[in-house]
Amino acid sequence: MNLERCRYIVIEGPIGAGKTSLARNMATRLNYSLVLEQPEANPFLEKFYRDMPRHNLSTQLFFLVQRMQQLRLMEQENSFSRSVVSDFLFEKDQLFADVTLSEPEHGLYRQIREHMPISAPKPDLVIYLQAAPEILIRRIKQRGNVLEQRISEDYLRRLTERYMYFFHEYDEAPVMIINSEHIDLAHNLADLDLLLTRIDQMRSAREYFNVRAG
Repeated sequence: MNLERCRYIVIEGPIGAGKTSLARNMATRLNYSLVLEQPEANPFLEKFYRDMPRHNLSTQLFFLVQRMQQLRLMEQENSFSRSVVSDFLFEKDQLFADVTLSEPEHGLYRQIREHMPISAPKPDLVIYLQAAPEILIRRIKQRGNVLEQRISEDYLRRLTERYMYFFHEYDEAPVMIINSEHIDLAHNLADLDLLLTRIDQMRSAREYFNVRAG
């Protein structure tokens, strides 16, 4: 792996893992373009956090369309003429659908998705941030997003397990798997530099980065 050749880097992980903070910091440090999810634009999200079973499908379908439009816009604007860091992988939409939708809803979701013109570019590198559900809950409470305070540990546990299964099977791009529990990639530039060095030194398609508590 040569970091300079990574023109499209995606950072993924469950809610509270630190995706957006790391994406911002990497884009700044590497002088890459930044493409972020826009959950605040989803008009169903607040209702979803208040009553998940009732608003699962509408929330999920909005995100599906939004993510497809973001990728299409990147292609139209030729965003990949510059290197890009993003905080979402398009495939995550299916992952969240698996966790949140009932069986009938999931069937409808699949039919709609199958008929959408989706052409998602493949990343040169995916960074997968892991953390235990109790750690994620603590981070969510600390960052104080009012909407997210209703997220349960059970939901995060199911989401975390789905992420683990997904990346166990994922082989579309090289993956750096990071245990983010004892590393501060949001505020500690030394930790960020250590990660960038490890990425530059990658020799296989799947590597692990684990900093133990000191």
